[in-house]
Amino acid sequence: MLLHDMIKDRILCLNPGDSLEKAVRIFKNCKIDTIPVVDPEAKLLSAFTRTNLYDALLSSASLKESIDPYVVSKVVSLQADLPYDTVADLVKNSPVGNAPVIDAAGKVVGVFTKTNMVLTLLRKSEILNTQLKAILDSMYNGVIAVDRAGLVTLLNSGAERLFNIREKTCLGQPLGRALPDLDMTPALERGEVKAGLKYRYGEVITVTNITPLTDGNAVVGAIAIFQDLTDLGLVARELETVKALNQTLHTVLNIIYDGIILVDDEGYITLANRVFIEFMDMLPEDIIGKHIAEILGGSRLHIVAKTGIPETCEIQNIRGKPLIVSSLPIIKDGRTVGAVGKIVFPQLAEVQELAVKLGFLQNKVAYYQEELQKTKTARTMLDGIVAESQAMKNIKQEIMQVAGSISTVLITGESGTGKEVVAQAIHMCSDRSGGPFIKVNCAAIPENLLEAEIFGYAAGAFTGAVKNGKPGRFEMADGGTIFLDEIGDMSLALQAKILRVLQEREFERVGDTKSIRVDVRILAATNKDLKKAISDGLFREDLFYRLNVISLRLPPLRERSGDIEPLARNFIEKYNRILKADIKGISASATAVLVRHGWPGNVRELENVIERAVNYARSDFIQVTHLPPYLINAFDQVKNTSGGEISSYRSKLNETERDMIVAALEKAGGNKTRAAKILNLSRSRLYVKMKKFGLLN
Repeated sequence: MLLHDMIKDRILCLNPGDSLEKAVRIFKNCKIDTIPVVDPEAKLLSAFTRTNLYDALLSSASLKESIDPYVVSKVVSLQADLPYDTVADLVKNSPVGNAPVIDAAGKVVGVFTKTNMVLTLLRKSEILNTQLKAILDSMYNGVIAVDRAGLVTLLNSGAERLFNIREKTCLGQPLGRALPDLDMTPALERGEVKAGLKYRYGEVITVTNITPLTDGNAVVGAIAIFQDLTDLGLVARELETVKALNQTLHTVLNIIYDGIILVDDEGYITLANRVFIEFMDMLPEDIIGKHIAEILGGSRLHIVAKTGIPETCEIQNIRGKPLIVSSLPIIKDGRTVGAVGKIVFPQLAEVQELAVKLGFLQNKVAYYQEELQKTKTARTMLDGIVAESQAMKNIKQEIMQVAGSISTVLITGESGTGKEVVAQAIHMCSDRSGGPFIKVNCAAIPENLLEAEIFGYAAGAFTGAVKNGKPGRFEMADGGTIFLDEIGDMSLALQAKILRVLQEREFERVGDTKSIRVDVRILAATNKDLKKAISDGLFREDLFYRLNVISLRLPPLRERSGDIEPLARNFIEKYNRILKADIKGISASATAVLVRHGWPGNVRELENVIERAVNYARSDFIQVTHLPPYLINAFDQVKNTSGGEISSYRSKLNETERDMIVAALEKAGGNKTRAAKILNLSRSRLYVKMKKFGLLN
C-alpha cells in the first residue's frame, strides 16, 4: 500500500494573491487544516494553515486581503509513492498533522492527514481479521482462543464440528462453560506452553497444544489447538498396513532369482533387490538414489519410464555378460510414474535365439490381448446400460454412432441419470479406449484450485506448489478422453481458457508461458439449463456452441418407467455380491410401488433404495415392507385419494402389471412356465392374469 492510496485527493488549492475569504471557504468545505499554495502548473510553492488564518484575523486583517503575508514558505511535503511503513514512521515521529502530497513532477495531488492514517489502519485491520478468520475456518483442527480473563474470543469451524458447539453461544463466555476440565491457567498465569495434552470431551478424544498469546512480555491470552485422535488412529493403522506391505514386497523381491530394479519417472533408482545388488558387487547406498545411467550405462529403463512403452526380452551386456532384460512402465491413474527392470541370469549361449523368438511372440500375444480387452470392455460398458425403454435404446445407439467421432459431446440430464456412465461408454467404444479417461468434477473442486487442477502449474507458481510443478488433467488425458462433469458450475474466466483448448488444442500451465499441445477428446456434462445460464450471463455462448457439437440428453427415470424393473434386478445382483445376500428378485407389489414413484433422484435414488431393501430383506424376494417409508407413504396416499383418482391409479397399476407380464413372456420366448418363474407367480396364477388382460389366444 502506497501513500496515494491513503490521501484525501479531492481538495482545493490556493494561488498567490488569493484572498483570506477564499481560504476560509476552502477550510469550511474541505475539512482540512492545511491548504497547499500552488503555481499555475499546480506545483507546490507554500502552504496556508488554520493557524495562519487565526494570525491574520487577530491582526485585524480584512477577508479581502491577500494570503501572501501569512503563508508558510517552508513546507514539509510527502511523495505520493511512499510505502505504508515509511509513512507510519513519519506519523509517529512528526508533530505535524497535515502535509501536502506531491507526485514525481512536484505537482500537488492531495493532502495527507493523520485521520487518513487511522482510517487506513482500520481498513487494513478489517482485512487481516477477515483473512485470519478464513484461514482458521479452513483448518481441519479445532482452534479456541481466550483472553487474559479466560473468556472465549475465537472459536473456528473445526472446533464447532469437533465438539458440537457454536461460536455465537461461546464468545465472551468463560471457557469452562464450553469445554469443562480444559485448564489453560498455566499458559495465562505463567506463560507456559503445553504440548501433546490428552483432552476428552464426551466421546471425543483429542491431542491438545496450548500456547500463551503475548503482547511484548505480557500475556494477553492463550490459544488451544485440538487434533482428533480418531484421525490419528486411522493414519497410524494405514501406516502399519503400508509398512507390512513394504516388508512383504522386500521379502518377495529378495527370494526370487532375477535381478529387480525400480526407477522413478526421471530415471532415479528407488529400489533394487538383493540379487541385483550382489551381481553389481556394490553396496545398497551406492545404488539407491543414483540415476540408472550411472549404474547401467546401456540401460533403457529411464526411457521406458518416460515413454510408457514396455521393452521385453531384450539382450543387454552387463559387466561383460549378455543377459535377458525386460523393462516395464509403472502406470498410476493413466500416467507413467516410473519403470521396473527385470534381469534374468541364464547361460545365454544356449537360449539366445529362443529368447529373441520368445520376446517376439510375447509382444504379439500382448498386442492381441490388448485388442481383445478393448472389445470386451466396450461391450461390457454397453451391456451395463439398462435399455428396455425406447428412449434408452436410442441413447445406446447414439453412443455407438458418436464414439467413432472426435467431436465434442455435451451430455445433459438431471442429477443421477448416469451421465458419467455414458461418457465412459463413449470413451471405451472409441479408438481412444486404450488411452486414459480423466474425469474432472467442476463443482467438487474449489474455484481457486480448479484452474491448477485442470491445466497444472509450473515450478514455484504459488506458495505450497510442488517443487518441479505438476501436470494438469488435460496433460494426463493426452491421447485419451477428458470428461468435464458439471461444467455449468465453472467460472466465466476458466470457461474462456477451456474455449481456447477447444479451438487451438493447446494451453499453458498456471505460472508458465510455454504452450503445451494435447490430443484430447472433450466430453462435458451438466444438469443445468445452459441456455438460461447464457441469458443470465453465467455461461459463455461461444463455449456452449463449441461444446454442443453433439448433444445427448439423458431422460429422467420417470420418463423411462419401463427400465425401473430391470434396473432393480441389476442392482439386486450387484448388492447380492457386495452384501453376500441371496435375494431372488422383487415382488410385484413392491415393483408397483417403484413404478408409481416420481424418482427425483433418478437412477442413483433407485440404487440406494434397492441397496437398503437388500439389507432389510429376510426372504427370497424384496417386499413392500423392505422399501423406505417415504415410498410406502406416498403409495398409501394414492390409494386413499378420491374415487376418480383411485380409478386412475388402478388403471395405471393394471397397465403396469400387463406390461410386466408381456415383458416376461418376451424374455421367456413365450414359455409360460419360465415367464411365471420370472414374475414369481404360479403357472395357474399367471394364466388367470393373462386371461384378465386378454393375453390368451
